[in-house]
Amino acid sequence: MISRSGRWEAGSPVVDVVACSVLEAGGDVAFGVVGSGNFTVTEAFVERGGRFVAARHEGGAACMADAHARVTGRLGVCSVHQGPGLTNAMTGIAEAAKSRTPLIVLAGDTPAAALHSNFRIDQAAMVDAVGATADRVFGAETAGQDVRRALRRAVVERRTVVLMLPLDVQGESCAWSDGSVVRPGEALAPAPAPASVAALADLLQGARRVVLLAGRGAVLARAGAALEGLAECTGALLATSAMGHGLFAGHPWNLGISGGFASPLAAELLPQADAIVAFGAQLTRWTTRQGGLIGAGARVAQVDVELEALGANAPVEVAVLGDARATAEAVLAELESRGHRARGWRDAALGAAIASRRWRDEPFDDASDSEHVDPRALTIALDELLPAERTVVVDSGHFMGFPPMYLRVPDAAGFVFTQAFQSIGLGLANAIGAAIARPDRLAVAALGDGGALMSMQELETAVRLRLPLLAVIYNDAAYGAEVHHFGPHDHDLGIVRFPDTDIAALARGAGAEAITARAVSDLAPIVEWLARRERPLLVDAKVNPDVRAEWLEEAFRSH
Repeated sequence: MISRSGRWEAGSPVVDVVACSVLEAGGDVAFGVVGSGNFTVTEAFVERGGRFVAARHEGGAACMADAHARVTGRLGVCSVHQGPGLTNAMTGIAEAAKSRTPLIVLAGDTPAAALHSNFRIDQAAMVDAVGATADRVFGAETAGQDVRRALRRAVVERRTVVLMLPLDVQGESCAWSDGSVVRPGEALAPAPAPASVAALADLLQGARRVVLLAGRGAVLARAGAALEGLAECTGALLATSAMGHGLFAGHPWNLGISGGFASPLAAELLPQADAIVAFGAQLTRWTTRQGGLIGAGARVAQVDVELEALGANAPVEVAVLGDARATAEAVLAELESRGHRARGWRDAALGAAIASRRWRDEPFDDASDSEHVDPRALTIALDELLPAERTVVVDSGHFMGFPPMYLRVPDAAGFVFTQAFQSIGLGLANAIGAAIARPDRLAVAALGDGGALMSMQELETAVRLRLPLLAVIYNDAAYGAEVHHFGPHDHDLGIVRFPDTDIAALARGAGAEAITARAVSDLAPIVEWLARRERPLLVDAKVNPDVRAEWLEEAFRSH
């Protein structure tokens, strides 16, 4: 039974224990597709005060939950049927797991005795294979501790956890199992060892041109303010990995993204650093441009909560096992106790260059013609049209660099980049989760035509929920990345090119508003839509298929 406080007591069904525990851990919105295996747990979640959002595909549900967690900073929740319900969700689960999204997936499972059930697969092995964490409610006697264990892994360790709920266990009555409740915001923040703090402080004291590079781990740790303070003390410049984009938005010494999307100014300055400290960034080949953004004489340090991440992609002189924010605060305190004063490379000329050499300030030859719009011109025009309070969600594909390069975001929560697994087709569903998470901001889904057509069923979800979501399709009638990568080598491109699809017509069929854009001037109806925002708007932008993103070869080199 459920007490007046909403907590579960002895005699409560297992599904009530699950629902109450998830809500207490901060997971108040669940996304999913309901089948017989997850019906009662989803029903219990709604009855206890949770909101359930029905997706049209389990893969979309997992992506919605992922984005909702990224944008709110709270526990994400997804509910799926056993067997095919879980297999359908696996790509979204893999993306969330690789992004270290705190997410709990409530998955039905076949009873232990149902050896010949059509639904029966080794769900735990499948979950483990994509890097997520498999857990289980083993029985009514242990349900309380089983659920708390799974939630602690998700919330405290910042992991994507799939909690198996066997059908024969879900309705059983639980004995009271006392124990601590997992609370929202109870994330693991391991403090660095004093010796590591001293070593990192020594490195920074001996440097004159420092860059602090923040990644996804710094975003999860909410380390932005701490890193800005450390940068002020050391005279450092700031930069992020693509996954950390937005963390230093608006800061005068922010170089933006390091790596394949780095601006010409960032690519010029980063190799000049004599010290680079990565906070929650893994220094991948993509982030460092195969190491080219790390100068030959640069001293490199790395801070991460994962021991195996330290030095995994690049040699580091100082490796610190610790939370990004806790480490930044500890090192700043150490430097201040030593009386350290900044000797960095900040000066008026450099500040002016950073302010005036954003990506949109770099000249390019506009390749728009009578039938197509240049994707760079398109994105710059959107940046000018759209409100500053926005959440930009980017799918994968040839177009994917243009939004982070040209569309400003207000902060790290305003940018959702579905590239940890590099699957296309995740962006639209992620944008729905982001729109629900922050209704005060305009959710902008940047999609390629391939990814959009792979996920178009979720446009009905956005229409049904009357979400004021803007979906921009960079439509080159092809899998553009493959066209531009293999085309110069005389491969047959017929297998990756398609007849032009009227995606605007498909959107109208789903109940959305839609326009087709072949020129920047065709974007004018967006202004009128912004004044209403009654339902989603899709822009089918016919982009010039001959414009080749300059970072593309770097992306393929980083595979």
